[in-house]
Amino acid sequence: MRPVPASAPPTVSVVVPCYNYGHYLPQAVGSALAQEGVDVEVIVVDDASTDGSAAVAWRLASSDPRISVVHHATNQGHIATYNDGLARAGGRYVTLLSADDLLAPGALARAAALMEANPRVGMVYGLPKDFTDQPPAVAQHERCTWTVWGGRSWIALACARGRNFILSPEVVMRTEAVLSIGAYSSTLPHSGDLEYWLRAAASWDVGRINGPVQAFYRVHGANMHQTQFAAAAVDLQHRLDAFRVLEDPRFPCPTDKRFRQLERAKRALSKEAVQLGSKETARGGSVEAAIELRKFIERLQDVPGNVHRANVLQARISRLSQGRGPGTGRVAAQFVHTQLDRARWRFWAMTGIS
Repeated sequence: MRPVPASAPPTVSVVVPCYNYGHYLPQAVGSALAQEGVDVEVIVVDDASTDGSAAVAWRLASSDPRISVVHHATNQGHIATYNDGLARAGGRYVTLLSADDLLAPGALARAAALMEANPRVGMVYGLPKDFTDQPPAVAQHERCTWTVWGGRSWIALACARGRNFILSPEVVMRTEAVLSIGAYSSTLPHSGDLEYWLRAAASWDVGRINGPVQAFYRVHGANMHQTQFAAAAVDLQHRLDAFRVLEDPRFPCPTDKRFRQLERAKRALSKEAVQLGSKETARGGSVEAAIELRKFIERLQDVPGNVHRANVLQARISRLSQGRGPGTGRVAAQFVHTQLDRARWRFWAMTGIS
């Protein structure tokens, strides 16, 4: 649908959790304060940093009354820091912005306008862009459209692909939705965001800003979410742990539908494990990584077809262990999969799903 501008500047709280990212903090806070078309408050939550982050935060707060600082005397971890900041949000809308990430110009006004026009939408996301040092230049007046899904339809899409379509800094939520959903789960330090989006979508519709970049995600060696290929099986397990929220009887969805969606997620994750394992063996990579992916598949024995998938992957592992390269057919199949992955990435960038 076409965007409709908000009739008045909405209030938005930007929660900035920070642990030893003091050197990035001024840029992150600056990207929030520079947002046009909204009334912004910035809440910096320093989780007992040892690099002087708190002093940086207080210095920033002394120069702008829109900034407040919360300092943890002892380190509580990122999940507790998220929850502490969100509980203090006073705006109509709220976003979590890691101290090393940035909001794109106009992002908050675009997201808030979508929710102002669609009262059932509880969260909005859009296109994030990776960067390392300075964010890339983006078009200032790029064509923009909105997409709105019924929340349960969005859950079905996520389960069908077994994916988290969202990086995180590009999400803006209705504060009312945050209060109704509750806190991030302390039992899911690595996939709590996916579990949170699923809970949000169970009770609220989901919106997306199509076209303009909504946030910049910094890629560096200290990233909390950075995953090496060798840890692919661990990443799959973390996603499965998040999807298991569908087993919770409190999840607001009929029991049969919850379990059907979970089975779809398990099947999608199993298929991805085979593809990742095949890619690892085709490139002559790590036998250990491929074995861990096979073990992941074997742990999901109740998924139809998984015995066959595990056997297929084991055959490729054995071939790699013997020093034999992949056959011509396997090389061709991997090429096709690589092209499909690229097409899916482009589709995700345009639509927010893949």
